[in-house]
Amino acid sequence: MSTASQPLAIPRTGFASLFRDYATLTKARVTTLIVMTAWAGAYFAAAKSGVSSLSWTLLHALIGIGLVSGGTAAINEVVERDIDALMRRTSRRPLVTGSMGLLHASVIAFGMTIGGVLYLWAATNWLTAALAALTSISYLTVYTPMKRVHPICTFLGAFPGAMPPVLGWTAIRGRLDPEALVLFAIVFFWQFPHFHSIAWLYREDYENARIRMLPVVESDGRSTAFAIVMYALALVPVSLAPTLMRMSGWTYFVGALALGIGMLWFSLRMWTMKLAPAAPESKLRARHVLQASVIYLPLLFALMMINRA
Repeated sequence: MSTASQPLAIPRTGFASLFRDYATLTKARVTTLIVMTAWAGAYFAAAKSGVSSLSWTLLHALIGIGLVSGGTAAINEVVERDIDALMRRTSRRPLVTGSMGLLHASVIAFGMTIGGVLYLWAATNWLTAALAALTSISYLTVYTPMKRVHPICTFLGAFPGAMPPVLGWTAIRGRLDPEALVLFAIVFFWQFPHFHSIAWLYREDYENARIRMLPVVESDGRSTAFAIVMYALALVPVSLAPTLMRMSGWTYFVGALALGIGMLWFSLRMWTMKLAPAAPESKLRARHVLQASVIYLPLLFALMMINRA
């Protein structure tokens, strides 16, 4: 390689590294899922309003929601940087490795969050901006500190976690309707199999960081497995409500039923194994529940949108 071309390699490498740091800081994969569920809410709101599901308002809503979501995740990493250093699954985050400075991360985090709320206010409506702000505040001031106190943190965190489709809905409609609450309920119940299985898999990490997730505070895992089954069971009828409310058709109904039974089956397999979270053999079934939950939600919302009534 010629000496003239060598300097170009440094900026490319630096940019790629910075891009990875930003993606990690804003939890890009989680933010993408949040934007997708917000899109579903906006899609059905547009259908109810008789307007195009492809509009500038939709684009503005998704940008604003993405900014608030990514910014809130970044604030969480700023606040919990010391805790992240104690866990293997978070030890490569930029504030732990030192690849990004605290001031740099804080400016990005608060700038995205506040900017996203203001963007929603200007580009959509005050209700969506207010709900987005409340979602971010409740996540950071209720769920985040409660993780060090009591396992109820998962229940409390499920409320802001289920807000994205509601934000998508209000961005288009400018008000809350029963259909938005159905979408909220689906995401709300889905979170428990998803996050309890993560806590089961990384129990040792959470224990080291003194994060009081349910699998950490109980040694036998029975309450965790039972909770996973109960919420997976509740998810089945809740996921059928869009058809009963004439949001989606009967193809969705059949698909949602099949997905719900599959999710419940994986949950029951975890419950019936009767193994403690510390048992290595239990990790495989917890991972199966996690994988099932990751597949379940995007497929459910995609089918719901494709088979819109």
